Amino acid sequence: MKTALVTGGAGGIGEAICRELAADGYMVYVNYSRSREKAEAIAAEINGKALGFDVSDANSVREAFSSVGRLDLLVNNAGISEIDLFTSIPYEKAVRILDVNLKGAMNCARAALPAMINAKSGSIINISSMWGQCGASCEVDYSASKAGLIGFTKALAKEVAPSGVRVNCVAPGFIMTEMNSRFSQEDLDLIHEDIPLGIFGEPRHIADAVAFLASPKAEYITGQILAVNGGMVI
Repeated sequence: MKTALVTGGAGGIGEAICRELAADGYMVYVNYSRSREKAEAIAAEINGKALGFDVSDANSVREAFSSVGRLDLLVNNAGISEIDLFTSIPYEKAVRILDVNLKGAMNCARAALPAMINAKSGSIINISSMWGQCGASCEVDYSASKAGLIGFTKALAKEVAPSGVRVNCVAPGFIMTEMNSRFSQEDLDLIHEDIPLGIFGEPRHIADAVAFLASPKAEYITGQILAVNGGMVI
């Protein structure tokens, strides 16, 4: 059976990815940092395993991955955000955003790659954002971290392609998740007007994109950024 690990697997997008991969035949490790009960419930429903560790802690990542063994697929989905003026966000929060969103993905990839390279097979999919492609006012640190993921994806894809490992990226647009529950109805109406397809994204849209990039149908695709945003950023 193929194995996959999804970081931030207990969140809205993460849960959808875990369920989609399980439906595709993967045994899924549902990573969590704080949401243990939810991760364990999801894992039980999909016959997977909950796995707790903080992606920003390199030592914890190494320990967790050593217990898992070789993965067929790593999905770097864990992420946090903060909306405020760049000069108003406390330094500690800014560092935490970069540590989780960018360094966390790098920590996990660094831990997963040796076994993938040795097997001459494997896939890594990073979850970035449309703001990583074009930037967002009042989300500067978040945008920088997600832009870093795009650069990381392209560079790593070139490096490990000769070893048979593919690295791709999904860049979601506005997805209706708990992270976006902070927006007022007025804000949501304004955002809706900016989406050419006229609908908000759902976690399943991102899960479908991940499932495609992980599948044999994408075997000749690496180093690419798949934008799933309803046309907001083209």
